[in-house]
Amino acid sequence: MIWLLDVPGAALFAGGIALAVSALAAGDGISLLAACMILAGGLIRGGAALLVHATAIRAAQRVVMAWRSHLFPRLLAGRLARPLLAGESAALAIDHMATIEAYQSRFRPARAASAATPLLVAAIIAFASWVSAAILVITLIPFALGMILAGTAARRTSERQLAALAQLSGLFVDRVRTLPVIRHFGAEDRITRQVGIATGEVAERTVAVLRVAFLSGAVLEFFAALSVALVAVYCGFSLLGLLPFPAPEKLTLGQAFFALAMAPEFYLPMRRLAAAYHEKQLGDAASAALTAVEAETPAPPISARFDGLQVTGLVIQWPNLHIGPVSFALAPADMVALTGPTGSGKSSLLASVAGQIVPAAGAVRIAGGGALDPGDIAWAAQTPLLLPGTLAENIALARPDATIEAIGQVASLVGLDTLLAARGGLGLALDHRGSGLSGGERRRIGLARAILSGRPLLLCDEPTADLDAESAAEIIDLLKTLARDRAVLVVTHDPALAAAARLEVAL
Repeated sequence: MIWLLDVPGAALFAGGIALAVSALAAGDGISLLAACMILAGGLIRGGAALLVHATAIRAAQRVVMAWRSHLFPRLLAGRLARPLLAGESAALAIDHMATIEAYQSRFRPARAASAATPLLVAAIIAFASWVSAAILVITLIPFALGMILAGTAARRTSERQLAALAQLSGLFVDRVRTLPVIRHFGAEDRITRQVGIATGEVAERTVAVLRVAFLSGAVLEFFAALSVALVAVYCGFSLLGLLPFPAPEKLTLGQAFFALAMAPEFYLPMRRLAAAYHEKQLGDAASAALTAVEAETPAPPISARFDGLQVTGLVIQWPNLHIGPVSFALAPADMVALTGPTGSGKSSLLASVAGQIVPAAGAVRIAGGGALDPGDIAWAAQTPLLLPGTLAENIALARPDATIEAIGQVASLVGLDTLLAARGGLGLALDHRGSGLSGGERRRIGLARAILSGRPLLLCDEPTADLDAESAAEIIDLLKTLARDRAVLVVTHDPALAAAARLEVAL
């Protein structure tokens, strides 16, 4: 309720000005009381503004921290209705959070102030001129109706603008990350057109938002100017005795000047609200987008023990991609290969098996009928996660308590002996890019990490890519050995690896 201090401050300031004007009109000097009232009013208003801002920022930061605590686990390892591009995830985690913080710190205090401040100002003005107070209240009714209409239009345009911004962010980041591939295939013109179309859509929707913002601002300024003008005309004509009807009250110069000085304060909270209204619409749209991502996806009860995998009628569907239905069974000690042309959705299907993408239809269950426990899954991705640290620390991410001997054994098992001998062993320092490592070496690190975890289901995405024929044969033999005591599901283009599996599922 700190924002209420603004009104007494304004009343003191206006009262001081009214006393000073009345004294000057009577031929006297400005009194000490008037000067003190003017100074106190200014100080109170300034202090109230600082306190409101500080309190609002702290409250907004608490809200954003709560959002982050729920959202980040979903983006990093949760079940999503569709896969998100890196730029889309960044927009949700960064841009949308900034939008919600602006909504909480700017719009909510302005809305709280606009709810009661105008009526409080009108009540204070009524002590000096009840007619002026009535004029202000009457002009508030059509103003509220106009703002409701403008706000409804602003909400729809803001939601469309925020969606377009997220899509553009995802498109831009994804294309920048794949620039070498784009240049290799000579697709620069096509990608430029895609980005141009997405940018043009964002520009059009931004202009639409600004158009509605200017409309709502025009509505506000019209009624604010009208109310002050009506008060000024009434007070002036009343003092001059020129009202075309019997005067409903007798005004002095001080009362009339006080009412006129306080009249702009009636619409000041609404002006602040209108200035922050864009944050409100974007904040609502951001909250809706985050809620859709954060929403929990129901899953069947998790069984206590992995005893094989049963994939039945699995379908993944979103714009421009349809996968399935796919069905297969994977025994506790078995190997199945998913094959198909590039872009057929093999990696997406693997992500759905791991529970990171919610399928449009079908089910992924263990043989006993329960849901697959994420703790039973070890994933060797195409581009494994690397963190700044040593090679040993990166291999041990899935099992931090592993001994250095166990880490060395799996590193040797996946064929990292040459790397260990040439570059200082398991103490080799790595950055997040894996600088100095080949694509095959990165994949070997990811496979070593998955093996070290000891989990019963091993998901491998193109484990023999970027390897020469001899190294690929060694990895195939390793996977065949692993399949003797755990379930192995591989995505591959390698005919030799597909032939080594018990079952090949073609997409």
